[in-house]
Amino acid sequence: MAIETSGKTASAAVTDGQTLLAEKTIYTKHTHSQIILPMAKELLNECGMEIADLDGVVCAKGPGSYTGLRIGVAAVKGIVMGCTQKELKCAGISTLEELAWSSAAYRGKIAAVMRARIGVVYFGIYKSDGEKVANIAADKVAGEEEFAEALRSLAAEGLLITGDCCAEMKQKYFAEAAEVKCAPFAERMQKASSLCMAYEADPALAVTADELLPAYLQETKAEKDKAHR
Repeated sequence: MAIETSGKTASAAVTDGQTLLAEKTIYTKHTHSQIILPMAKELLNECGMEIADLDGVVCAKGPGSYTGLRIGVAAVKGIVMGCTQKELKCAGISTLEELAWSSAAYRGKIAAVMRARIGVVYFGIYKSDGEKVANIAADKVAGEEEFAEALRSLAAEGLLITGDCCAEMKQKYFAEAAEVKCAPFAERMQKASSLCMAYEADPALAVTADELLPAYLQETKAEKDKAHR
């Protein structure tokens, strides 16, 4: 099972390794803490399953909303540590990798981009063979211009941009570049089934509940405040 709380969507999915058994995704104005666990419980009930029937639980580890990431990581830790019938695996997947997996059917390079704040984005560059996705440039936080420059060197080969601000980046920096395309709108936002695909492609990502931590890619406000005291 996977849960997604890193952005504006709340999403949960259950797979058996080959089939997507159930998934629910909501573009929500409510806090993820109110939605995600009831959503996950509902999906398991609809599949006729209990937590002990799972092999593992996966979440997006970041980048993304600081609060959302903490909610997702805490929820997975709670599920895994609360399962007394068996030892469950858990894993945290890069949110940018998750977005790239949503467009895994695309053959070529995929740039996953998310808004961090005004003028700044999170981005990572991936490559898909039409079935599996691999990272080719590490996830980072950077100014928009640095992001655009990184993509210009790849654009001639054909490039797909995905993520919550991909349409904005396409219009602002690549409006005349036909070889740079945006992912369909249904693939631009985070969804839990993509986390499942990423984990199933690399089960070595599994960690213990104690080892599962958010990866913010930049300092939190609390850390910045502390550094300036």
